[in-house]
Amino acid sequence: MVPEQTPKDISSLRISRHHKESPGSSSGRWKIVAVAGAVVLLGAILFVYFSTATGVTEVDLVTATLTSPSQASAVLTASGYVVAQVKASVASKGTGRLVYLGVEEGDEVSKGQILARLEDDDIQALLARARAELEVSRADFNDASRNLDRQTTLFASDLTSQAELDAAQARFERVRAMIAAAEAAVTEAEVALENTRIRAPFDGTVLTKNADLGEIVAPFASSINSRGAVVTMADMGSLQVEADVSESNIMRVSPGQRCEIALDAYQDRRYPAVVHKIVPTADRAKATVMVKVRFLERDERVLPEMSAKVTFLSGEGAEAAVGAPPQLMIPSGAVLSRGESTVVLRVGDGIATEVPVTLGERIGDRVVVTGGLSDGDRLILSPDASLATGSRVQPRER
Repeated sequence: MVPEQTPKDISSLRISRHHKESPGSSSGRWKIVAVAGAVVLLGAILFVYFSTATGVTEVDLVTATLTSPSQASAVLTASGYVVAQVKASVASKGTGRLVYLGVEEGDEVSKGQILARLEDDDIQALLARARAELEVSRADFNDASRNLDRQTTLFASDLTSQAELDAAQARFERVRAMIAAAEAAVTEAEVALENTRIRAPFDGTVLTKNADLGEIVAPFASSINSRGAVVTMADMGSLQVEADVSESNIMRVSPGQRCEIALDAYQDRRYPAVVHKIVPTADRAKATVMVKVRFLERDERVLPEMSAKVTFLSGEGAEAAVGAPPQLMIPSGAVLSRGESTVVLRVGDGIATEVPVTLGERIGDRVVVTGGLSDGDRLILSPDASLATGSRVQPRER
């Protein structure tokens, strides 16, 4: 028989809620490292923030640039093309095969000069026959004239009848009319022959050659296998720039206004010009008005159909500014006086530096710099009096 066991009293048992980590616990060390890292990171952020934000002045920056004096006097700029105002596609009045072409592109020609010639054998034959018939008529006229004189003398002496005198008079009139017809036939043949000669209508330059030897030339190119114009020529003295000006800006342009033309092909050369005419109609599709600008000076580099930019000028000194070489300019607001010196604040790597400058004439709101700066230098516009060499600056956000 197994002895009965006495139950144990478990009421005295307790669960400990305070666990004490051992000094060597790894989770405790990681918490310490994380807190220390956060403190270091926060300190670095604060350091960067205060090192960049504190003591830095926001400023407006401008650039010293090489600028044409005319650009400083500009009120408007428009684009256009060089166009010859006197230009012709020279064609033949007759139809025939081209047997002579005496010019090529770029040739200078004079008014009336023969540029080309069509085949003319048939016209030459007609002219020869007309001239021969004229000679026959003239011989008949001489005979009829002598006969009329003889009949008139005989009739005065009552040696001939009135009928014979009238017949002589009628023959004389008929032959005289035949001479007029023969002369007209000669003229007609000569005109037909002249129509085979293609002449220059004015002094100018051959721009393009549109036909070659052996091709059929006809007025208005009446056949798909024929040519209309033989050459295209223009008077280079009539070159102008036709520029489209917006309707909203046309009030800034007036006839006789001074301009400057810059060809896209030759940016280093600027040509003085003047507004020749404002075409009295607008382009509905583009909302522009055509303005014709005449060259006052030009050279052989100016060619028809070149693209160009026209700068319309205004104000005093505009005439002197045209064609002047580019000069280094800055806005006058970037200049300030420090003591007896005229200086600007040049910016490089976020640091301002006082730079003494020598100034020239003032053009509009800009001033010419003759010494102290270079093209591309960045300057502070309207600098604060507290700024000086060593001041830390940054461009103002816009």
